[in-house]
Amino acid sequence: MLFAALACVLVGASFTAGGALVDYPHAGGQAVRYGLACLLLAFPAGRAGGWARLRALRPRQWALAAGVAAVGMVGFNLSVLAAERTAQPAVPGVLVGCAPVVVAVLVPLAAGRRPGRAAVAGAAMVAAGAFVVQGWGGTDTAGLLWSVAALGGVVGFALLAAPLVAPLGPLLLSAAVCGLAAAEAAVLGVARGGRAALRVPDAAEASALGWQAVVATVVGFVFWYAGMQRLGAERATLFSGLIPVSAALTAPLVALGTFGAAQLAGSARVAAGVAVGAGRRRPAGIRRPAPAGEPAGRAARPVAMRR
Repeated sequence: MLFAALACVLVGASFTAGGALVDYPHAGGQAVRYGLACLLLAFPAGRAGGWARLRALRPRQWALAAGVAAVGMVGFNLSVLAAERTAQPAVPGVLVGCAPVVVAVLVPLAAGRRPGRAAVAGAAMVAAGAFVVQGWGGTDTAGLLWSVAALGGVVGFALLAAPLVAPLGPLLLSAAVCGLAAAEAAVLGVARGGRAALRVPDAAEASALGWQAVVATVVGFVFWYAGMQRLGAERATLFSGLIPVSAALTAPLVALGTFGAAQLAGSARVAAGVAVGAGRRRPAGIRRPAPAGEPAGRAARPVAMRR
């Protein structure tokens, strides 16, 4: 839970840093961000046979990884930027805050079971809290549709990556999707803008790109997939409600907003939703430690998952 929470806090803070990149080429900026992240992750990810595991991936798994990069990374960021051309930033923020509800319904249905009441209730509370934190801004049809696309990006980032966490692990998976996202963003940037897709950033832009690459991507992605590995996509996505909370908390630091009573109330609702949806269940296979004086064999039986 701590891994998932920290990852979403770092991603939310990256939204604030992204304010310095409004005038920087969007696709080129993403190529730089994810390319730098891939370089930083490549050496530690390749140790202990990491590249051998990557070469062993089947075509379907490579397609899933490319989908994570295209939908959950490049597509998500471009959708948010496109939405904010005609919509206030709160609009995509609120839609992204609905991701826990979508995942809480889709994951159980894909597994052939009914969505859990606690998970859905917690996800609804998280989405409501995100709405209170962000508020609702003005938009037109295009802004609303791009905001829905951003929601799809968040859902895709969780669901498409879920089958890859076990065979690759958080570190190698993060390196792989960052490399794919850098290539996809570079191709898109060149196709749309040619040489204008990339330029030397100024000091503020370089700082923002560095933060997004090193902190939000390298640290944030590894933490996120480590949390998903332990919690599963359904429970881990509940913590995405912390993204707008973190953005609201950090915005006043750069004079981009205020944090008042509404943001505090919404943050409390997000925390309550996470507690309801994720806090009472124990992942399957977790074993209680043997009490003092009790034989280990007796206490080593798996504890039934509480729903």
